[in-house]
Amino acid sequence: MRFVYPLPLCLSLVALLVSASFSSLIGASTEGTSFYTERLVDPAAVYLDAKEFGVVGDGKADDTEAIQSAINAVQAKSEYGVLYVPEGIYRVSDTIYIWKGIRLIGFGSERPTFVLPANSVGYQSEEGKYIFNFVSNRPREGQAIRPANPGTFYSGLSNVNVEIGEGNSGAIGVRSHFAQHCFLAHIDFRIGSGRAGVEKVGNEIEDCRFFGGDYGIITTKPSPSWPFVMVDSFFEGQRVAAISTEEAGLTLLRISFKDTPSAIVVNPDRAEELYLADSILENISGPAVVISDEYNARPQFNIENVVANNVPTLAAFRKSGKKVEAPSELYRVKQFTHGFQISEIGEEGSVRTTRELEPLDALPEAVASDVPRLPEQRTWANLKDFGAVGDGEVDDTEALRAAIAANRTVFLPTGRYRVSDTITLQPDTVLIGASPITTQILIKDYTPAFMGAAVMPQIDEERIRRWGLDPEDEAVRRRFTPLVPAIAGAPKPLLVAPQGGRCIVSGIGLDTGGANPSAVALKWMAGTHSMVNDVRFLGGHGTYRADGSSIPTYNENRTADGDYRRRWDSQYASLWVTNGGGGTFKNIWTPSPYAQAGMRITNTATEGRVYQVSSEHHVRAEVQLSGVENWKFYALQFEEESGEGPDALPLEIEDSRNLLFVNTYLYRVDRMISPFPYGVKVRSSEDITFCGLHVYSPTKFSYDVTLYDESRGIEVRPREIARLEIGATSARAESEGSERVEKIAGGFQFADAMTADRHGNIYFIDGRWHRIYEWNTERDELSLVLDAAISPVGIVFDSSDNAMVLTASKDVFTFDPADPVESLRIVEASVVKSRPEAVAVHPGHRWRDSHDLFAASTAAAKSHFVSPDGSLYLTGLNTLRRCFTLRKAIPGQPFYLADEFGQKVWRYAVAADGRLSDPELFAENGELDLVVDSKGNVYVAAGQVYVYSPKGELIDRIDVPERPASLAMGGKDGDVLYIAARSSVYRVALGAGD
Repeated sequence: MRFVYPLPLCLSLVALLVSASFSSLIGASTEGTSFYTERLVDPAAVYLDAKEFGVVGDGKADDTEAIQSAINAVQAKSEYGVLYVPEGIYRVSDTIYIWKGIRLIGFGSERPTFVLPANSVGYQSEEGKYIFNFVSNRPREGQAIRPANPGTFYSGLSNVNVEIGEGNSGAIGVRSHFAQHCFLAHIDFRIGSGRAGVEKVGNEIEDCRFFGGDYGIITTKPSPSWPFVMVDSFFEGQRVAAISTEEAGLTLLRISFKDTPSAIVVNPDRAEELYLADSILENISGPAVVISDEYNARPQFNIENVVANNVPTLAAFRKSGKKVEAPSELYRVKQFTHGFQISEIGEEGSVRTTRELEPLDALPEAVASDVPRLPEQRTWANLKDFGAVGDGEVDDTEALRAAIAANRTVFLPTGRYRVSDTITLQPDTVLIGASPITTQILIKDYTPAFMGAAVMPQIDEERIRRWGLDPEDEAVRRRFTPLVPAIAGAPKPLLVAPQGGRCIVSGIGLDTGGANPSAVALKWMAGTHSMVNDVRFLGGHGTYRADGSSIPTYNENRTADGDYRRRWDSQYASLWVTNGGGGTFKNIWTPSPYAQAGMRITNTATEGRVYQVSSEHHVRAEVQLSGVENWKFYALQFEEESGEGPDALPLEIEDSRNLLFVNTYLYRVDRMISPFPYGVKVRSSEDITFCGLHVYSPTKFSYDVTLYDESRGIEVRPREIARLEIGATSARAESEGSERVEKIAGGFQFADAMTADRHGNIYFIDGRWHRIYEWNTERDELSLVLDAAISPVGIVFDSSDNAMVLTASKDVFTFDPADPVESLRIVEASVVKSRPEAVAVHPGHRWRDSHDLFAASTAAAKSHFVSPDGSLYLTGLNTLRRCFTLRKAIPGQPFYLADEFGQKVWRYAVAADGRLSDPELFAENGELDLVVDSKGNVYVAAGQVYVYSPKGELIDRIDVPERPASLAMGGKDGDVLYIAARSSVYRVALGAGD
């Protein structure tokens, strides 16, 4: 994730006895020394030179305009690239914008320093103003600058210092709300009177030190809503707290917090997924960690192996006021967990706090960094000196081999280095690039050495001519060229690291193309002191041409690749760690849809550490482990796309043990049209710990089961898990499901949107196939009511039993169930007005991950959709993200709303005009749907069906064989609970006593 790696202080301290200040030994560099001591020769890069840009760098002249001009020059030259900044003191008076994909890297015997002078204009505002602002693409003339976002890749700031002068209370050093392959590294932030060093973090921070300020970091969730990693860093002297946060997925390793009221403060009524380990808390006057939203499953807090020195209160809970007090002045937090915990797979689990605090007599030794050092820069060889061209056309195979044979460390300047055969590293080879999107090693499609037994597909031109078509026509060739075959031989690596080596590969993209069916991008067998860092496995999203233009990911219908010659799922895994391979794997993005998986680890017990790896967009699997021991995975993030990945399994673990997964995020995009059964599948494995499992998606088609242990036959359905332990192999679980739950229909892909008509008959949809079904309670049988491609998502009936159907496009249809096809028509929007004789209908479920649930659910309608008999009208559709059910809001009766993102149920008052108001928390458990019985009991679908009294007390749980999606009360007397649960429909006869 950066061009060079942090100097791991602790490697030189392993044998040193810890003395007065433990915090001085952990995390950051001792003096903030420069990591890039010499100017690197890269003809395609841009250098902040005085001659070209007029920069002075003496700390007196204003260099703001010169710095911005140099950044603009990088963008104009290649869209994405590197600006090298020589040592100096650069005075800055206004925000500097760093465009998407541009990295600023300082060099020299001292780090270059950017200084905001005292009392700078505009830096006293309460909302804050930035010195550096990472943003999206450089806008055209007259267009607004867009902030960095989930599509901002490859940006970075490294080996510089940032200082804020006095009188700048609103000053913030960096805004970094970016995504993959972005980072802040080797930076000292001297914040002084300023507000913060960094606001809105993204991806990774490494070897950064924060001094002073109200805060070191202020953040909400990263822009892609993925976890964030910080390693080997230091905070000291913040006036309020080192970190102010919510939902950032904070994964913090080897961090020192010193002389501040609090280390980590979570904003009120917000969750956080915190993992803090191998760190130090020193002289923290208030609670070290402030926890909010404590009764809910969303917060996930894990603290392990953290030494606390003069920290009277480890943690405080906002709502209850409870505190976790210190057992002594000096102690170790062996393990502290708060959130939903399952102490052994198969147990029910609960939200709780567990802790083990151990008094200490003396400070222990610091935890050594596992990020290997790079060789001294003076020993680096430049690949261009060995005849490499790097134009993507000339074969640079022999140049790379010669450079590797003659030198331990090889620097690859900006370029695309084409090879025609495997490049094998020496046991201690170090390959370094400055950016994985501008420096690449690649093979062209149909490279013979990587084709296996396959041959280049040929079209039958003579036959095409006989059909009267022109074989030279591109559209004809696109139609008739055969696909390259999938996997047609043994794995053939582009790059190989030998067994037991100490190799490092950093800042480089590896591209195996999309038509090389035997290719593996990187086969890694190097040992525990090796590293793969800031490496992009190219293909798929975020892949660009040399001129910076985007390569189309899809064809026009998102059914195949944008290049008709390329085939998804046709190669081996992009990164294959095997035969005793291990080491550190850091800031890796592996989204190539051509590979069978992004990362495959097999047959190794060598220690491995994975930091901030994004594996996504594959067809069948993302990360596969087989025969793996002694690995830790920090911030492993998955994303499944609707085009290539509707059937992809994110994480598969087989015959493995002694594994730790921290802040594992499982995500499916909102374009999905069908669910997937599992997020994680485990077989014949044990001694596995998950600290933070987060399953989320803005589509209703998420994972049915978070984790499935196939050997034990156990499903883990909760979607927010602070801690889950999989211990020794035990007997298979008995079949799930309560005896009172009766299956009445099956064979659906995804049954949901359940509702009842006035006779108690049940209606539901199978949305993928646009079908609406009825379960007639009198005849006790199922019938297909409507089979029309209108994409239904919700149904409700008016007083005359006319169906009102909300569709995925937010259109509303109506039909008469007695004659559904002929009566089907669209309902036009009507003006908003008082309708005292009608009942308002609102979505019964909402997904609002931007914390605007109350605003969205209580907002005034922009239009009404009135039923044929005028007895009800739909509203609230203007803020609808997705919907499982439509529920009537009757004035004077409570309206319950399932809050999926917040994992809660809220109770609203209903006004005479049908608007919802006055939300109050009803239950700390909610997800997809709920229904109310005649006694006012509330049935909540959240993995199982949970039953709450009108007072919000949990009184029952109904176990269902499949994850319930939607509920309805039906039957002649309305005393039968019907459950739509994925492939089947179930019912539970409640009876008078229930």
